[in-house]
Amino acid sequence: MLEFQRVPTTTKTGPVFRALFLLFGVLFFAVGCAPRDEVWQLSGPTMGTRYNITVVNPPASIDREELQQVIDGELVAVNNEMSTYIPNSELMRFNRGPVGEGVAISRHLADIVALSLDINQRSAGAFDITVGPLVNLWGFGPQPEPETAPSDEEIAALLALLGSDALHLERNPDRLTRKRAVELDLSAIAKGHGVDRVAEVLERRGVENYLVEIGGELRTLGRNPKGHNWRIGIEKPVLAGSVVQVPVEISGRAMATSGDYRNYYERDGVRYAHSIDPRDGRPLQHRLASVTVIADSCAEADGLATAINVMGAEAGLQLAEREGLAVYMLVKSDKGFEPLASSAFQPYLERSEK
Repeated sequence: MLEFQRVPTTTKTGPVFRALFLLFGVLFFAVGCAPRDEVWQLSGPTMGTRYNITVVNPPASIDREELQQVIDGELVAVNNEMSTYIPNSELMRFNRGPVGEGVAISRHLADIVALSLDINQRSAGAFDITVGPLVNLWGFGPQPEPETAPSDEEIAALLALLGSDALHLERNPDRLTRKRAVELDLSAIAKGHGVDRVAEVLERRGVENYLVEIGGELRTLGRNPKGHNWRIGIEKPVLAGSVVQVPVEISGRAMATSGDYRNYYERDGVRYAHSIDPRDGRPLQHRLASVTVIADSCAEADGLATAINVMGAEAGLQLAEREGLAVYMLVKSDKGFEPLASSAFQPYLERSEK
């Protein structure tokens, strides 16, 4: 099983999408279907959480059980390529491989490393797939929570080793080189990649209406069971219950949310959140509570949401405006949460008000 950084997922499911179900960061409004519609609900465990898929009016040429098997097989393949919890996964074999020597890797792994390096550059280092040892040091990986916060010396020692600048990727053929003994952790982008892989399975089989979700990261196409655009509610980052901050309509696009409000611990009165800034090696201390990104691919939305969450509201909004990204942020304030939206996100808010 592929288990990433410990981001708990709260799930409430109702019978066949009659009301809504809650997953980390978003609320899905899925209403009862009209008699003429055929709706398939497919789900199962993956990546330390569950996948949930809604297919509306599937083509007559595909078989439901066969489709479920293909989807499960695709997600097993993602696990075997990118899991840090499977000792013999492709990623872990690379992490144990030679330093200073190019290693042949699969196209999928090369694609996600290339995207990760791109987001690393665009975010000035706020997104870094070599950050795993720092996450573990702070107790948010496989290792237990430390009894005391890591020392400055421990953090500095890891910072001297880590960094995406240690990676060199060649394409066609795909080869990846570590110039230092860094270890890759794709936890902040692989769930989004898994969503994309499942969406591609559906589209290759002619499915024109679907919602695919893994751990709150999602991608949609076409119409929901009522024949309308998929309507997704961005969740207010509160611990008690599920509250919609704002609903948005997205069809043909992907969405991911990043936040630190549910996964943290306290030591000596200090709150340590699970999101680690790879630039200074410490948990985030700013007031940005959650970031939602809408993009064409779920992998990009997933990685960008993490990057902007690390950058903070001001720098994150500057990145969004510079690149035309659809970004919605909730910032902690004395009165609750202040919403901030990029220019590219405004059309989604305007449609939600109609």
